[in-house]
Amino acid sequence: MTGGPKCMCLIGFSLICLKMVTSAKTAPAIPTIDQAYSKISNSITVEWAMVPGATSYLLTAKDGDTVVETMVATSPGTVTGLKAATLYQITIRSISAAGRSQASPPAQAKTVLAAPILEVSSPSPDSILVQWEAVCMAIGFSVSVMQANGLGRIWKENTTNTSLTFSGLDAGTLYTVKAYAWNSNGVPGDDSTCNQRTSPRAPNNIQVSFDSGTLQAAVSWALAEGASNYTVTALSGSSELSCSSTSSSCTVSSLQCGTEYQISVSASNDAGSSKSPSAMTLRTVACAPGRVVIHEDPPGHLSVAWSNVSLGDYYVAFVKSDDGLEVHCNTSLTQCNFVSECGFTYFISVFAYNKAGQSPLGDVFNYTTAPCCPSDINPVMVSSDRVEIVWSPVRGAELYETKAVDGYNTVECNDTVPACTLSALECDTKYNITVYSFSEVRGSNMSCTSRPITTAPCSPEIKNVSKDIFSVVNVHWQSANDGAVYTVTAQGEKGLYWCSSTGWSCTLGGLPCGSLFSVTAVAETPAGRSAPSYSVALETLPCCPVGLTVTQVTQSVINVSWTIGMVAQTYVTVLESHTGQSKCHTHQNHCLLGCIACGINYTVTLKAISASGLTADCAFRSYSSNACCPLGVKLYRLGPNGIRIYWQASRGSANYSTDLYGSKGIFTCAPSAGLSFCDVTELPCGDVYTVIVSPVAETGLKLTFCPKKIYSVTCSGSTLGMVIYRGKRNAD
Repeated sequence: MTGGPKCMCLIGFSLICLKMVTSAKTAPAIPTIDQAYSKISNSITVEWAMVPGATSYLLTAKDGDTVVETMVATSPGTVTGLKAATLYQITIRSISAAGRSQASPPAQAKTVLAAPILEVSSPSPDSILVQWEAVCMAIGFSVSVMQANGLGRIWKENTTNTSLTFSGLDAGTLYTVKAYAWNSNGVPGDDSTCNQRTSPRAPNNIQVSFDSGTLQAAVSWALAEGASNYTVTALSGSSELSCSSTSSSCTVSSLQCGTEYQISVSASNDAGSSKSPSAMTLRTVACAPGRVVIHEDPPGHLSVAWSNVSLGDYYVAFVKSDDGLEVHCNTSLTQCNFVSECGFTYFISVFAYNKAGQSPLGDVFNYTTAPCCPSDINPVMVSSDRVEIVWSPVRGAELYETKAVDGYNTVECNDTVPACTLSALECDTKYNITVYSFSEVRGSNMSCTSRPITTAPCSPEIKNVSKDIFSVVNVHWQSANDGAVYTVTAQGEKGLYWCSSTGWSCTLGGLPCGSLFSVTAVAETPAGRSAPSYSVALETLPCCPVGLTVTQVTQSVINVSWTIGMVAQTYVTVLESHTGQSKCHTHQNHCLLGCIACGINYTVTLKAISASGLTADCAFRSYSSNACCPLGVKLYRLGPNGIRIYWQASRGSANYSTDLYGSKGIFTCAPSAGLSFCDVTELPCGDVYTVIVSPVAETGLKLTFCPKKIYSVTCSGSTLGMVIYRGKRNAD
């Protein structure tokens, strides 16, 4: 076909040009098909002789009404898109710029059988199963298997069936599978090729390690040839868990406590998987015990009970107090007993154990015991109507409830501090006082013991304060205390005086005069002292004056004086004799009493009276008035220088003293007892003398109130006779 054109080139340039001009004017020649055949089920290849001037060719395959055309540039050309095992009418047209030729005479060609569509799998680690659907017009099939790397033997089988199994293969190895069908003429059709790896063998040397803390199982195994992935399955009666890995271990998480699992490992690749022939049994830790019941009966004995759990071999209960101390109990039963103390909060947890380890932590329970009871209740103050008590704080108490019971009545107080004041109590009454500790969680501890406390005695009531003639004060009172000792005190500026008694009265002695006192009474028992009674005012008698002095002022008047006593406001002086009475009432410290008779024995009394009218009989003494002044005093000369003084004595016996006062001196004479005259010798004459004749008191004191007489004593005249009387002077 190609030789013709080369020859024309040798003829000459002109001929070539002529032919090209002619070809341009007509369509190219009709090609002639040399042969048409099919090697692929969807195409037919056509060979023909090249047509001069043709630039391309149009291949046509016709099957009934179906026409498939393909443009090609040169021979051979292939028509594609055909149906397998189908007879086609093949024609060809040449095409140039001038047009296209007529179709060539047809040639028949039949497409070969289609390749079987393979479905390859590895049902076991040493086999490959090849399956396919029937191929139209096929009467047999040829299948071969060999390792993809070209090593080893080749397995080849012919069959009229649509499946073949190749056994004795290496596990986990990649094989190439090739298959084709042939028709009745023995013409093979298209072949199908695919790669298939045999499934791996089941893993061996499986090890399981359980972590009780995380509830995870770490599973390991020996690697299997050709395995690309491993899957661990943990199967229980109610759940299935798994994990995957490309290495020789993986961890199964989220295992359930108290569960028995069957652990198996399968190796897999793209061909399938193989599972370990026997599963390993894994028992997880037991679940935390539930239905925990905590009970304290009696106080101090704590009982912890719980429900039995699956897979639990034994139990451990932990009890930790809030001070950090922890105890535990190990038992195969479902109950433990512990010693508890008041006022603690206990944190309780229970674990179950088996060979796998400790159960997960369940609920942590807390139990608060009743607060402790105060044991050192001490009264710091006990009065008639109030008791103050204190105690040491106790563990667990948030509040204290204090009750005082006397059999009929109850007095309460509540406080958060360890102290209480119980008020409005009855005096001299025994109360049973109990302090209950309270917490919000547990309430009151009602097992606390009481302490008896008796209130102080009732205050006595002073009914009467009386004074006897000896200035002794008697105090009487009224009270209903049992076994009390009463103390009466008189408090004043002069000090404190007291008396005591177990009865209803006592006597105050030695109280100073002229004083004001406040008298109170208190009762005292072993329980304490009562409040003082209402006070009663007491005024003692005014103090008596001291230094009572009686002085005779005149013959008929005396002066009674004294030193003023305390509190006394006025005084009464009484002068009394058989002849009568003379009285003086004064606020001064002296008093003049008249109408005194000479030489009479008198009784002098003095009374001191206070502002309130209290009268003290202070003084009692006798007093004798002095003799009366003598009458008829006369002077007689006894010689040149002697004088006799003569007088008439008053009634009653008395001693007298005579005094003569002159410019040349004072001259005195005293008569002998019973005489009414006395002599003065050596009295200078020629002088004027004042003569006083006075009675002499028993004390020897001369009275000065008698009248004075003046005499002139001359030096001329008789040496005997009277002295000239010159006059009389009043007593100074």
